[in-house]
Amino acid sequence: MADHSNHPIVIQANGLSDQLIEWRRRFHQYPELSFQEFGTSHFVAEVLKKIKGLRVVTGIGVETSVVGTLTSGEGPVIAIRADMDALPIKEENTFDYKSKNEGVMHACGHDAHTAILLGAAHLLAQRFEREELKGTIKFIFQPAEESTDEKGLSGSPYMVQAGAYDGVDAAIALHMCPWLPVGAAQVNDGYSMANVDVFTAKIFGTGGHGAYPELGTDPIWMLGIVMQALHGIVARKLPALEAGVISIGQIHAGTASNIIPNEVVINGTIRSYTHEARDLLSSELMKALSIVEPLGGSYSLDVEKGEPALNNDAHINSLFLKSIEDLYPDFEIVKRPFGMGGEDFGYVTQKIPSALFFLGSGTQDGIQRDLHTTIYDLDESSLVKGAAILTQTALSFLKEESHSPINIKTEVQIHVT
Repeated sequence: MADHSNHPIVIQANGLSDQLIEWRRRFHQYPELSFQEFGTSHFVAEVLKKIKGLRVVTGIGVETSVVGTLTSGEGPVIAIRADMDALPIKEENTFDYKSKNEGVMHACGHDAHTAILLGAAHLLAQRFEREELKGTIKFIFQPAEESTDEKGLSGSPYMVQAGAYDGVDAAIALHMCPWLPVGAAQVNDGYSMANVDVFTAKIFGTGGHGAYPELGTDPIWMLGIVMQALHGIVARKLPALEAGVISIGQIHAGTASNIIPNEVVINGTIRSYTHEARDLLSSELMKALSIVEPLGGSYSLDVEKGEPALNNDAHINSLFLKSIEDLYPDFEIVKRPFGMGGEDFGYVTQKIPSALFFLGSGTQDGIQRDLHTTIYDLDESSLVKGAAILTQTALSFLKEESHSPINIKTEVQIHVT
């Protein structure tokens, strides 16, 4: 459904509607997992190369990355980022353009993100050709947001380290939002998505024969006490106004019904917003495990620090909001954090003034098609709105009279285990 606003950007974006839908459906049919986005990357690069005045570079930080650049020379520099990878999910949708790659699915909207950024590149290239714009726009098509490699890193830190954001003064991005309808957006200043840490804990005992438990020490018995302490951390150790989660996803122990094992392995995730909460939760997890020592056991704990929290810059958000107001005055704006999910755009927000907003894209069929589910889908009329908002926000940033570009070589904190 096309929007009837008479704003020139909206009119131009509406003119791209069929193309945006075609691109999105192509990406949806041929999803690729993290670090394997070879077909997607090639297609994106070929589309960008056809845009007049746009320079294309591939393989920055990750082999499957693509960066397109529009520039008039000196002036402010803004980056617009889209992630391209899919998830290891077997799709259960039945529409014609469902995944053709068995067991792989675009269940998080990255197919839409990629199509929207291609659309924004076309719209902004037209503006560069027609207007006296001063500055540079970088279109960053990032691989591997959903998963990490053997070093525990996703695509974003590799691209930051390799220089994709060098000299960039601000960066923007969006995410599809199935819990809001088309014509709505969720915006939040400050911490909006979580630090993501993964932990592996082990409880050690001696084990023994199941018929003679008194002759050894039982780590499964100790686990019950540890679980009570662990699940009390957020309730009793974390300040009530702080966001935090500790969840256990896996517990492994034992080989037979009559053998008390000598160890229990626990895997889980720790989520938080602030640095202080992140450190506190890990510290308290260690204390919870230490309960086993007076019970005759011992323990180990390894916490792998993953992507940092998404920390949205208030000024960049104000540009989003002004752009939405100019383009779509009737948009509903929801102001609240996005939740405890992870988003590796956080690597960018920790070093450059940046922000990401959630774009309403819920379907109208009455079915809740949540992110990371086998039936995820979106209302494709949201695509033109995303392209228009990113375009207008980038233009607003370049036109800000008060902006003084400062080219800073960006660095990023990463944790390799």
